[in-house]
Amino acid sequence: MFLKKSVSNGRVFLSLVQGYRENGKVKHKTIEKIGYLDELEKVYDDPIAHFKSVAKERSLATPDERKLEVSLTQRLANNASSRKNLGYAIPKRIYSLLGIHTFLQNKQKHLNIGYNLNSIFSLLVYNRFLFPSSKKKSFDRRDFFFESYDFSLDDLYRSLDYFARYSESIQKHLHEKVCEIIGRDGKLGYYDVTNYYFEIPYNDEDEYDDNGVLIKKGFRKKGPSKEHRPDPIVQMGLLMDSNGIPMAFNTFSGGDSEKTSLIPIIRRVKKDYGLKRIIAVADRGLNTSDNTAFLAGTNDDDCHGHDGYVYGQSVLAADKEFKAWVINPEGYVHSKEVDKNGEEVIFTHKSRIYAKTIQLENRQGKRSLKMTIYQKQMAYYSQKYAEKQKREREIVLKKARDLIANPGKYTRATSVGAAGYINNIKFVKETGEIPDGVKLSLKLEKIAEEEKYDGYYSIVTSEKELSDQEIRDIYRGLWEIEESFKIIKSEFKARPVYLRTESHINAHFLICFVALLILRVLEYKLHKKYPVKQIRESLIRYSCSHLDQNYYLFDYRDEILQSLERIFDLDLGNKIMTSAEIKKILQYHK
Repeated sequence: MFLKKSVSNGRVFLSLVQGYRENGKVKHKTIEKIGYLDELEKVYDDPIAHFKSVAKERSLATPDERKLEVSLTQRLANNASSRKNLGYAIPKRIYSLLGIHTFLQNKQKHLNIGYNLNSIFSLLVYNRFLFPSSKKKSFDRRDFFFESYDFSLDDLYRSLDYFARYSESIQKHLHEKVCEIIGRDGKLGYYDVTNYYFEIPYNDEDEYDDNGVLIKKGFRKKGPSKEHRPDPIVQMGLLMDSNGIPMAFNTFSGGDSEKTSLIPIIRRVKKDYGLKRIIAVADRGLNTSDNTAFLAGTNDDDCHGHDGYVYGQSVLAADKEFKAWVINPEGYVHSKEVDKNGEEVIFTHKSRIYAKTIQLENRQGKRSLKMTIYQKQMAYYSQKYAEKQKREREIVLKKARDLIANPGKYTRATSVGAAGYINNIKFVKETGEIPDGVKLSLKLEKIAEEEKYDGYYSIVTSEKELSDQEIRDIYRGLWEIEESFKIIKSEFKARPVYLRTESHINAHFLICFVALLILRVLEYKLHKKYPVKQIRESLIRYSCSHLDQNYYLFDYRDEILQSLERIFDLDLGNKIMTSAEIKKILQYHK
């Protein structure tokens, strides 16, 4: 607010005027007409000084002292939206604490581009965090935030190549910042793989040189989909610490085996992050001879010493000796504990130290090399788990019986799961259909064999000195990485992926990774008191409507916002705020 002097009929007239922005333009509104200067001089010694002081005092007035004039007849302009979100101020604060803006600004110093990388990246991260959608929709929604974004849609797509280029160095930078602001237990690394499908009917072609040697494998490939979809996929591996906070990620072709993805990310993280030893915690799908050999001691040359592992172990897929030991009742003891849902679980368990021989590939690619490792093996039996396995298998068997009775209803794609329980099943290569005249029957021996091991599960580890309880507690931490994938897929809507080039796809997952990291840091700062869905909902609802001039009306507040006020030393409780107050909330705090 300021004092305005205008001349009318040769006389100076004083008014109090408020400046404000509307549609990006500065406008002025008269708040109070004071009077003619010559008349005011009869009352005040120095009217100009006096009313300048009044203007200053009113500008500094508390929200309760302000008077807002609102016209009840004011109409909206066509295509106008007065709604803005301020909940993004919280992920922006963490974005700042993580120093992402500084990282990108430093990178941009060496680039000859006319747009701001940090401006684009932050917009994409905030949208993925709160309002996940396509890159174009994120661009179209930019006015929903209080930032000023000066770039085109073409600039946004061009920037994706740079984000992909800097992906690994951004991950390293984020790790260092997490160590600073939270601390990181880098000894445990939880790793798992999931895949994301594309709305395209074809695979990316492999590239070969003139001699027929493979140069580059196609990225989007049909492969073993977690959801049994026929679409081409790209796979993402995620490495997480014991607090559930992401450490690193990698992406690889949908046609590759997930089993080969563990070693590269462990090698990269140890080298780039300076970790001396890491214990990889993974599900049974990553439990291979090559991974075990690498983690058990074949990596001295480039990874600074022996690492370790805690794996799930499939009982059905194990050798005869292991199966016999598991189902032998000798050695089992009874225990009970409370699971993550607060339910009591009763089970029996036993363990042993065992010299296990694994086979590795020689230089010719044949598994003729042998290596003996000593590992701790733990076996468990739970009646509740046995009942669960029986229910799940019966669902698949019901489908298998229907397939046998009605083979014309099914194809290779729709037979997934059930086909494994059927003898003599075949598919026409061109159509995927089951040919006429094929005699189908259930694999009764396979069903009986599986039933023998219902309720049994196992964990194997290199950490022989740890107790059974400690190993079990470590392994149970895998549920958090499974939840992280659910967040990326469901909350952040990372699939299907509509991007085409490999670099743009990698940039997309980098944005998802950063959004997930911010969410997990926020969850940690809230002491894991609230579900992530509730945290996001609270920040989404912390939005406001533009009233007039520089004033915004807020209509939502909850206990999460109250907690965030204390954590970040903010005041989010005012029903009406000025643009200046909002700007203060959005300021970087380094």
